[in-house]
Amino acid sequence: MLTHFDAAGQAHMVDVSGKTPTTREAVAEAVVIMSPETLALAQGGAAKGDVLGVARLAGIMGAKRTADLIPLCHPLPLDKVSVDLVADPALPGVRIIATARTTGRTGVEMEALTAASVAALTVYDMLKAAQKDMRIEGIRLLKKTGGKSGTFEAAP
Repeated sequence: MLTHFDAAGQAHMVDVSGKTPTTREAVAEAVVIMSPETLALAQGGAAKGDVLGVARLAGIMGAKRTADLIPLCHPLPLDKVSVDLVADPALPGVRIIATARTTGRTGVEMEALTAASVAALTVYDMLKAAQKDMRIEGIRLLKKTGGKSGTFEAAP
């Protein structure tokens, strides 16, 4: 059942007031595929500065603004947001892992996914002068814990 629609098919914000607060955590990923030359810039040679550091901050800020970006998403008091960006020559590109945690009545999957997405968009923005055909791929939920539905882990 899709919880964001009522019996008449109208969109509405889900009522979570009856749920018991629990610790909830979600982990999401994204990758930015680029040439080896652009990856070298991402690792410290870009004229705009610390690409991965700026993207990390952007991802954290994005997670904090999720309810402003996604209609019907509950604003959550986030206990933790971390965004790890790792240069991966095998892609070649940057692998992004975002984690969000809260104690509340609804999950933080959207915050983790938003953090990964905004970090990826920031990597693209900071490097687009060097390569416009970079690709953002694989945005997905890797894991979530807490809440009534329990634990979810994506297949590798």
